[in-house]
Amino acid sequence: MKIDLSNKTAIVTGSTLGIGFAIAKGLAGTGATVVVNGRKQEAVDKAVAAIKAEVPGASVRGAVADVGSAEGCAALVKAEPHADILVNNVGVYGPQDFFDIPDEEWTRFFEINVMSGVRLSRAYVPGMQKTNWGRVVFLSSESGINIPADMIHYGFTKTGNLSVSRGLAKRLAGTGITVNAVLPGPTLSEGVEEMLKDAAAKAGVSVQEAGNAFVKAHRSSSIIQRTATSEEVANMVVYVCSQQASATTGAALRVDGGVVDTIA
Repeated sequence: MKIDLSNKTAIVTGSTLGIGFAIAKGLAGTGATVVVNGRKQEAVDKAVAAIKAEVPGASVRGAVADVGSAEGCAALVKAEPHADILVNNVGVYGPQDFFDIPDEEWTRFFEINVMSGVRLSRAYVPGMQKTNWGRVVFLSSESGINIPADMIHYGFTKTGNLSVSRGLAKRLAGTGITVNAVLPGPTLSEGVEEMLKDAAAKAGVSVQEAGNAFVKAHRSSSIIQRTATSEEVANMVVYVCSQQASATTGAALRVDGGVVDTIA
């Protein structure tokens, strides 16, 4: 299967590192013009340069904006007023006991993980409607189905992604615009590597080995029994954005290594 997204513009939020970066690189490899987004100019410039180095001939540029606020979303839309493909990837996570999470942290997670996608979809989808073609992807998580006891606020926002994605897909019924959610499981992104670094050092193992041990201990239903790579998640997102995925919409597509123990 050859995925060709030439003449399409793709915006990937939170794409300077990790899964977002892998998605941006993957889309650049299909010929799409890719907009890398992040909060800091230095990080955006570094990511753009890395993609250009790894994908010969890539059409990629940066847009600095903190989309965790209404003002930041507006700044991104002002800088990049058009998108054929919108990947709502930006997100925050981290373990914290339910009884220790203040209101402000619930609000912060909701603004970044949910409202960024709501605001940007509201801004960009009308342009897609004019051409009757578009792709919107929300990065959810298996934690939106298997709510983790130590990250209830995170799981709540990832369930929210699923609701918005499914509802918006139905709102756009009969058009050439698809809306889907992709649900990664434990993925060895830079952020997860940072979380595991101390545990790996104490155990005298590599971060990869510590990640696999975490999966076996805390996500024991995993069928692959290891962490996924950011590229494995990106592969699903790139497919969902393709011309070939035109009949896939309103779906919750799992790249969780089989962690969610269901046949549906």
